[in-house]
Amino acid sequence: MARSRRRRTRERRTLRIMLEIYCRGNHGKGSDLCERCSALEAYALRRLDACPFGEEKPACSHCPVHCYKADMREQIRDVMKYAGPRMLARHPVLSLLHMLDIEKKSPACAHEEKK
Repeated sequence: MARSRRRRTRERRTLRIMLEIYCRGNHGKGSDLCERCSALEAYALRRLDACPFGEEKPACSHCPVHCYKADMREQIRDVMKYAGPRMLARHPVLSLLHMLDIEKKSPACAHEEKK
């Protein structure tokens, strides 16, 4: 499997786990997501699939292209703020890989730093 495909598969899995943690803690759901969290997951997966950076995709927080609508960006931030610390104990390897992804610069940002 290509490296970028593995990374996107891992990002999809990380997103799902974070949403499950958030939904369980805030909406009382188990592994089944509530309607709002399901809609956020579907939206985030569409954005991930449409990312213009492809295999060089940075973490969304460091991306120069803001493809999320403002309300959805706020929702995903809330999910990450809540689920991120809790994920460390439950999924330490995925958490570490996610943190490494966050540190990766976008291709545009990396190019600008070389100047």
